Formats: sequence, structure tokens, C-alpha cells
Amino acid sequence: MDVEKCKEFVVLARTRNYLKASEQLFISQSSLSKHIKSLEHELGVTLFVRSTRSVDLSPAGRVFLPYAQKITRVDNEMLAALSDVQENELHVLDIGSIPIMVPYGITGIMARYEHDNPTERIRLFEGDADELREALRQDRLELAFIREWDGDASKDSGDEEFGTVPYDEDRLVAVLPVDHPLAGRQKVMLGELADEDFLLLPKGSVMHALILDACAIEGFVPRVRYQGRRGENIIDLVGRGMGVSLLMRKPAAYLATPDVVLVDVEPTITTEIKVYYLRGREPSPAAQRFLDAVSRSGAAGA
Repeated sequence: MDVEKCKEFVVLARTRNYLKASEQLFISQSSLSKHIKSLEHELGVTLFVRSTRSVDLSPAGRVFLPYAQKITRVDNEMLAALSDVQENELHVLDIGSIPIMVPYGITGIMARYEHDNPTERIRLFEGDADELREALRQDRLELAFIREWDGDASKDSGDEEFGTVPYDEDRLVAVLPVDHPLAGRQKVMLGELADEDFLLLPKGSVMHALILDACAIEGFVPRVRYQGRRGENIIDLVGRGMGVSLLMRKPAAYLATPDVVLVDVEPTITTEIKVYYLRGREPSPAAQRFLDAVSRSGAAGA
């Protein structure tokens, strides 16, 4: 029996919703549906009673659930035990990062570091800026890639608490449908977008706070039609004419489709990604080697 399918069954049984379960599992709804049907075929029973509005456990599903939970728990315990053995042989460096990693080359620099340091392994934690700072304070992380912007109060309050190594910079762009009246411009004034519907990253994120602050300075409150964590969803909705967005150029360019255009915004709004570490705590040799690698790398992708 495929343990991963058991884990997916447990998540779906908990959420009773294919969309929520697939988001938690980081797979598509169609893949999750295929896996559940395959598990049902293997077991010879129907595990869920499906309707247009809900997904409920069948009688067989209720019987199978505690066994699937046990299989999942034992598998997790086994993997943790094996990981402990491996960590006794390797030095583990705990690093945190903002969710947008690939467009800034963060995954690449981590892979190169492990390749150049075969006795060390990076354990990666993804979170927003506040989560990462708190994890550093609690010694759950040694280093963290965090985005800063000039209006970020958390940055100013943490200047004495954290040391930083500059990594990369980016600038805000407007993401517009290809047929938008402003799509042919090289630059657009932020105030020209005041009457648009906005599709934004979620409240609580650095980007959301940055955009609200920038719009306030220009004298308007954005009419937010959608908030979501996935940039690809925002880009797709923009391309379908559902509104406009404001994103950083590098991730927007990485995700862009032929249905959208990226236009520079005036006044220029920039952010900087830095590697944070806690002052007053001497970095481990591995952490120092990683900081040196970041310093040598310059901008992402170098």
C-alpha cells in the first residue's frame, strides 16, 4: 500500500474538501482525486461519499481512517528516526526563507552550498517575515532570507536585534492584462490605477503592507477584489481580465504569461532581500560559511 496515498486520505478526511486538501498537500485536485480512486480500487471499497457540495467519509472510510492515521504516524516516526541518524553524521544548518525563492536564486545558492560542503545539510523553513524573525529569536533558525522595504516598521525595530547580509534587490511593477489601456506604457503612475480592481498577496504579508502604504501616499485605498498566497493565481486572474496587481518584478516575470504585461510603477518602490542572523550569538562555522557564500554571490543568480 502506498503510504503517501494514506497520508492524502487522512488530510482529505480531515478537511472534507478537495481544494483545501490539495493546497495543504501541494498537489493538484485532479492528482488527489486520482490517488484516492486508486486507493479505493486497491482496497476494494468506497472511502468517500461525494456530492456537489461536500466530501464525507463512507462507512468503510470511517473504519479505514484510524488505520490510515496509524500508518501515517508510524511512517513519520520512521522518517524522523532515520533523519536523527543522518543528522548525527551531518551538520544541519537551519535556514528560513520567504516563500518566493526560485526567482531570486535562493534555492540555487542553497543547492550550491550543499554541493560545495558535502558534510553539511540545509534544513529549510518557509514563512513570512514576522515568522522568520521570531524563529531566529527562538533559536529555531540560524539564518533567514527576509524581504525589507523602507516603510517596514519591523525592520527599523530589528536593526539592533539582527545583523544582515545584503542579497538581492527588486522593484514594484504593475501587472496588467495585455489589452489594458495602460499596457503599452513603459511606466505608469501608481495613482493612475486608483479606480482598478486589485488582486493582491494576502493581508499580513510584506507585499500587502507595502502596497497599502504606497497607495495611501498617493491618496487612495485600493479596491481589493482578491487576496491569495499564490502568485500564479494572481497572474492568471489578471490575464483573464479580473483586475490588476502590483508585484515585485522578478517573481512576476518568472510567473508571467503571454496574457499579461509588466509595467514599471512611479514613484519607484524597491525592496531588498537580506540574510538575517541574531546579533549576540556567534554564527556556527556552517552558518558563517553560508554567509560568506551569500556575500560572494552578489545578486541572485550570479
